[in-house]
Amino acid sequence: MPTTPSAGPSRALSFSGAAALYAAARPGYPPEVFVALEEAAGRTLDTLRAVDVGAGTGIATRELVRRGAHVVAVEPGEGMAAELRRSLPEVPVVRGDGNRLPLADDSAGLVTYAQSWHWTDPARSWPEAARVLRPGGVLALWWNVADHRAPWVAEQNARIRRHLGADHGVHGTPAPGTASRAVGLPEKGTVSRRLPWARRVSVATHLDNLAGHSAFLVRGGEHAERDRRFFAEEGDRLRELFPDGAVEERYVVDLTTTTV
Repeated sequence: MPTTPSAGPSRALSFSGAAALYAAARPGYPPEVFVALEEAAGRTLDTLRAVDVGAGTGIATRELVRRGAHVVAVEPGEGMAAELRRSLPEVPVVRGDGNRLPLADDSAGLVTYAQSWHWTDPARSWPEAARVLRPGGVLALWWNVADHRAPWVAEQNARIRRHLGADHGVHGTPAPGTASRAVGLPEKGTVSRRLPWARRVSVATHLDNLAGHSAFLVRGGEHAERDRRFFAEEGDRLRELFPDGAVEERYVVDLTTTTV
């Protein structure tokens, strides 16, 4: 997935029409992510006012709320915001994006971008985050990156690239071990770490997860039959590889925090 706004607004907003699919199939995040946020802040999440930017359907929002944070969600897509409101009615949702946060100065102790920093222009989104954060507040960016050290993941990613074109993987490149995608942040006070984890899901959920990435969502209807055949063939491969029908998706969370 692209790491800069070169992806364009059409890809950034493509998820809105597939919000239910996104909410049902996308992976969450391991507990270690939220432990790391508390370590960076020097406080427990239940003492923090947090802003989850590009909140989508609320995958990260839900975990922050569950740990006691007082969360405001910021989301530009109407479909995604509607799904978030439906599943987390207690969370305030404001329409906006990371380049123009509709929030007051010094109003949060934590600003998070889960899977969303790469849709912003860091030259604008970093000053906006710094403006909204209180002194000593923390900006946290993270991505689930499929662990390409698992041979089946690397092989599947190669097939997806052949299908979509060389520049359109959906597994979250770069692979673990390469430079962080947290571009635009100051070196001082910035810490990056990688947290491996895995989940087991059905073949159908795994395929829905793939189909819910923007690289597939922005394709026109003329590609529908070819995409259908691709997913059917991929399902056959996965059922052969995982005879019990449970796919072990392996990830590394690429997490970066910086303190203002």
